[in-house]
Amino acid sequence: MPAQPLVDLSALDLSRTLVGPDEIRQLCLQRNRFALLDAVLHVSEDRSLVVGCKDLAADDWWAADHIPGRPIFPGVLQLEAAAQLATWHFLSFHAADKNQFVGFGGLNETRFRGIVTPPARLVLVAKSVRVRSTMFTYAAQGFVDGKLVMETEILGVIV
Repeated sequence: MPAQPLVDLSALDLSRTLVGPDEIRQLCLQRNRFALLDAVLHVSEDRSLVVGCKDLAADDWWAADHIPGRPIFPGVLQLEAAAQLATWHFLSFHAADKNQFVGFGGLNETRFRGIVTPPARLVLVAKSVRVRSTMFTYAAQGFVDGKLVMETEILGVIV
């Protein structure tokens, strides 16, 4: 059974960009095709939760090959986008040194609940669960048109 949403997206203004790609790239080192976080749209008042997005187009680099004639945004890229959101949040609000590189430490309880086909906006939500100086755990979810399509727990480590 799907988890409950980490936040009520309908209560948030998701039309406003708080942080754009250039500012995201100051902390997240992924570039070009692997820059999978387009914007940060919301940070909760207590700074424990962040909402961001990835806008998907039918001509994106992965679309012609996954799956030919019926593009489906790969689940592994959904997870990477959510990890980039968690990394941005960790480095913005929890890290003593914002110039550290955060690597993927693992995933727990990962489920895909829907197919993501372009054009679409994948809205990502990440909530801090456990934060230490050298590692973190975030609960993360992905939504398209308000429907939960992905959920996971992300472990990040300073590399």
